Amino acid sequence: MSVPHHSTSASSRRNVLRASGLAGLVMAGSAVAAAPAQAAPAHTGDVLNLDTVAALRALNTKPLADGTQILLAGYHAPGDGGAMALRWDKKSTAAHNGGTVIAPTHAKTGRWHQLHTGTLDFRTFGHFDAKTPADTALDAMVNDKSVHRIEAHTDLLFTKRHLFDRSNIELDFGGHHIHTTDIEKNTHDNPFGAVLSFRGTVTDTTVKHTLSAAMPDLSDLFEVGDASKFAVGQWWAVEINALSGQYEKEIQRLVQVTGVVDATHIRVNYQIGWDLAAGRTLSWTRIEPVDRAHVRNMVFEGWGEDEMTGSHPVAYEYAVRCDVSGIEAIGTFWPVVMRRWCTYYRTEQCSLTNPKSVTYGGAGYLTQQIYCLYGHVEDCHTSNARHLNDFTASAYCYVTNCHGDGDDEGPFVTHGQFEHDLTYTGNSGLMTFANSGTAWGGRAKRITVRRHACSWFVARVKITDLTLEDVLVIGKKSLDGSGMLWVNADGVQMRGCTATGPLIVSRASDLSARPNVIADSSFAFAAGAEITQAGVTAPLALQRTTLKGVDGALFNGTGPLVLDQCTLTGSKDTAPVSLAHTDITVLGGELRDTGLKLTSAKDQRLRIDGTRLSGTNKDGALLARTGPDRTVDWQLGGLDSTAPEGTAHVLLTEGTNRYRATGSTFTGGRLELRPAAFGGSSHLLHTGCVEDGTERTALPDEGNRVAHTSATLRF
Repeated sequence: MSVPHHSTSASSRRNVLRASGLAGLVMAGSAVAAAPAQAAPAHTGDVLNLDTVAALRALNTKPLADGTQILLAGYHAPGDGGAMALRWDKKSTAAHNGGTVIAPTHAKTGRWHQLHTGTLDFRTFGHFDAKTPADTALDAMVNDKSVHRIEAHTDLLFTKRHLFDRSNIELDFGGHHIHTTDIEKNTHDNPFGAVLSFRGTVTDTTVKHTLSAAMPDLSDLFEVGDASKFAVGQWWAVEINALSGQYEKEIQRLVQVTGVVDATHIRVNYQIGWDLAAGRTLSWTRIEPVDRAHVRNMVFEGWGEDEMTGSHPVAYEYAVRCDVSGIEAIGTFWPVVMRRWCTYYRTEQCSLTNPKSVTYGGAGYLTQQIYCLYGHVEDCHTSNARHLNDFTASAYCYVTNCHGDGDDEGPFVTHGQFEHDLTYTGNSGLMTFANSGTAWGGRAKRITVRRHACSWFVARVKITDLTLEDVLVIGKKSLDGSGMLWVNADGVQMRGCTATGPLIVSRASDLSARPNVIADSSFAFAAGAEITQAGVTAPLALQRTTLKGVDGALFNGTGPLVLDQCTLTGSKDTAPVSLAHTDITVLGGELRDTGLKLTSAKDQRLRIDGTRLSGTNKDGALLARTGPDRTVDWQLGGLDSTAPEGTAHVLLTEGTNRYRATGSTFTGGRLELRPAAFGGSSHLLHTGCVEDGTERTALPDEGNRVAHTSATLRF
């Protein structure tokens, strides 16, 4: 075939280039054959014009000089979006891929190479819809190190699961639909079998060292034995030997060396979150991570129904600074964005609707992050999914403005494999922490949740230094037990929280140095609810907090309990609140239609100062005790108690009691302080009080250890 006619006019050529938008590319391609900088550029002949790739492949290349450039007006037809500039390399035998390398139909050697500035488009490979697979084009572009950005301007079909080790590349699918119909089968239990999977290189360089001294929490200085094996800037996967079994590891992170401190120590870009004892062993493996490989803007339509056939878009392993944004996923199986051994990244503006499974282990997530550092998940959403966000053995991560509806499976979770320093702000959806069992450690530390709304919040296992601010828990009929807010009394601090179901405080760990405080909050209870469990041995303070429906509620903990300016309300026909705590302080506040019954098997002390009691309860006593074989100290100061006829302000009938009431007012009701309750080492001092219409029932006679008439007004 003869070469098509083309004007030799330089001005005409420039006009054509300007019109095509490819002038810069052609000039860049022309410069490839240039002589040294001080000489004039070599002449490469005229720029040719053709309409399509088919015409280009059929072109007679024999008369063409090496370096000849050509402009295509389109791929299948002029103006179809597949326009490109190419350069002839008569010696090239590169594999034809229909885009960056185009082979003539009738020649074994010689190839047309696409000229580009590092940005490529699927249309220049002939893909304009989802009718034919675009896998070959994807591989060609990603594996071309001169390409730094890949764009899609149409819907696409992928039927392969691609694994890359590319860095410094961005794939932007322009918001178009990505289909995976009939995608190749995955391997068993492989959430990394994504359409786009990026994995760094694990080298055979390893170091193992046993600590000769303890490493304290927040240390970034690591003892490594021989620091000469490390260099600043290198990336290493470091993990510690398990405490027991296989999974209880406080450290599994991808870290970068920031300093070689001395002959045996290095500094890395990570402050540990747990105290490590001498004798623990750290294993280091040098990694060449994928760096800055970003995926953006697609509507991903999952295909298949199970772990082998199901599809999902993105996975990263041993990767740094790799961001994902703008993925709208529908009907995926494995996590939409799967990460392991990743550091420094953002996942934002992604969503998942109706995944294929929410019961198969690891399936149905928006994003799962294992051994990750410094991640930020933001502006994401799920509907009827399993987990929106899952952290496993991860640290220093942030989740912001993410929301899950149809959330019974729990949008926000941690695995419990020693996660630490995680912050959640402005999210909504069911939330649980360290929920995967003791085999992984069942621990997390320094977790902060702010402005969160959900149907269920559970952090009941070994969660240390949990901070909750403005957390709203509202139960719903579709989820049994919802409305619950359950926390571990190991440095828990809550402020401005509300739960329509019970507040439950338990204690599974003892690491924190800070007090357990619940302040400025409101909780509701069903009859007989257990508020503190027996294992709560540490002090607990409730401040300015409202407890509604405390009908027969149980404070079964044993550590000191403070109710400071709190309001407790119950029902007249139900039992009062039972308290097993050995030391109870009630400062101010109010109790309505309930009461306090001390129920421990051990000695107890109750101090009430400036509190108002009113109404009655099923027992007919506002302050009472159970059991004869212990001593109870009653310290009542400034108490203001109002009770109907027949209800006792204080009912003491047995045991050893050290009773002191001063400056208190009793209105109506009765005082029943029986002689049997004031024998032996007991004492009774009831002075400086006011009794207004209050009946005294069988008080003991005054004596050396009993005084109840002096300085008391009775009318």
